[in-house]
Amino acid sequence: MDKFIKSLFGLAIVFIIGCTPKVTEPEVVVEPPKEKEESHIDNPCITFDELDVALEDDVTTAYVLYRDHVKLKDFETALPIWKKAFYNAPAADGRVKYQFDDGIKIYKHFYDKASTQDEKRQYFDSIMSVYDKRAECFPDPGYVEGRKAFDMYYYYSEFADQSEIFDLFKKALNEKGEKADYFIINPMTSLVADALINETITIEEGRDLTSKLLAAIKYGNANCGKKCEAWEIINEYAPARLENLEGIKGLYDCEYYKEKYYKEYQANPNDCDLINRVYSRLLWGGCDPNDPMAIELKDAKATNCYTPPPPPGMLRLAFDELEKGNYTGAIDYFEQFVNKTDDVEKKAKYTLVIAKIYYGDLKKFTTSRKYALKAAEYKSNWGEPYLLIGKLYASSGPLCGPGRGWDSQIVTWAAIDKFQYAKKIDPNAADEANKWINTYKQYMPSKEDVFLRNLKAGQSYTVPCWIQEKTTIRTAD
Repeated sequence: MDKFIKSLFGLAIVFIIGCTPKVTEPEVVVEPPKEKEESHIDNPCITFDELDVALEDDVTTAYVLYRDHVKLKDFETALPIWKKAFYNAPAADGRVKYQFDDGIKIYKHFYDKASTQDEKRQYFDSIMSVYDKRAECFPDPGYVEGRKAFDMYYYYSEFADQSEIFDLFKKALNEKGEKADYFIINPMTSLVADALINETITIEEGRDLTSKLLAAIKYGNANCGKKCEAWEIINEYAPARLENLEGIKGLYDCEYYKEKYYKEYQANPNDCDLINRVYSRLLWGGCDPNDPMAIELKDAKATNCYTPPPPPGMLRLAFDELEKGNYTGAIDYFEQFVNKTDDVEKKAKYTLVIAKIYYGDLKKFTTSRKYALKAAEYKSNWGEPYLLIGKLYASSGPLCGPGRGWDSQIVTWAAIDKFQYAKKIDPNAADEANKWINTYKQYMPSKEDVFLRNLKAGQSYTVPCWIQEKTTIRTAD
């Protein structure tokens, strides 16, 4: 092989990051080139050293030339040269893998420009065939399935149904376990959460998948290496989205709740609200009341948080069920009490308690808002229900978007509206309202983000997702 061509081929190998709308998009790391060794490289696909000398020079030259055009985004010129390189020696020197990602990038360019569905389908099929060839040449169980699923999820959903995407992500997660590739975590979390909420998978399957996702998040953060920024993005979405599934009875076991919530109690062992919440969470998760942690929390309740129980009746039964972690049972008794009492103050108070259970324990935000608004109807000029609704909205970033960026930021507008309304009608709510306003106003979109969407501060805007509130555009800067 011509030495000049060899040197050009060596210089052509770089680190590549493909284009996707997510920061957690897969980063393709290409190994440094090495001169061809005397011994044959063991690769199931054709490599340079299996070609005759003349063709080897042509193919190696094609590898160098097509990359120059890709760098210039001259994909029309790059495609035929890439085909010559790829189809003659798909494994290149037996080590580098960038040719697969370049091919996918080229075909995606043509996919985006295609004017008909038939053309799009053709390019989609070509992209999938490149992935299949990569799996053949460089087997890495779970990786290609994850890459395929990622592309289908974000780019090509019109040619792949949700079940196919779900199955590919599932295979990738099952193959790699706690070492799952970072780029599958957020989309897989979204699909698992939706599947559980819509009951298209069983609790047992959901338990298996959520436990693997949590293990992968824990491992990934501890071993993020050069991908720590990507894991920061993941941490702003996946953990909160998975936490919002705690309202599904039986999804998470006792150990999950102990590991997650007991440390909160240890940090604030005299906080009665926290003690009550952690104790009930352990029981909700199926912990034995005689578990040492449960006994410790129960003793802490008795020592630091004793309040005289209500007299026998629905209210007493409601609090008994709440203490046992039976949230749905507690709600049933609270509702019975509210429906029977003529005391409007108590109607308002315990309707708001129901709203708080739906928010904090069952993670059902729409239902929580319904009860908060109902509580506000019972008692006028009461800010607390609107403070709760504001928290519901502010907590919806991972539900309505990826955890950061526009879709997750605009929920703050609706949240701040509720905090402002709470202090407007109720001076007693002002301190807490101001605290939350100061907390969340920094997370509003920037002027640049608003401008890029042809919007202006002060314009009316309807926040989508489950919120569906009309608000006013504001910026953090």
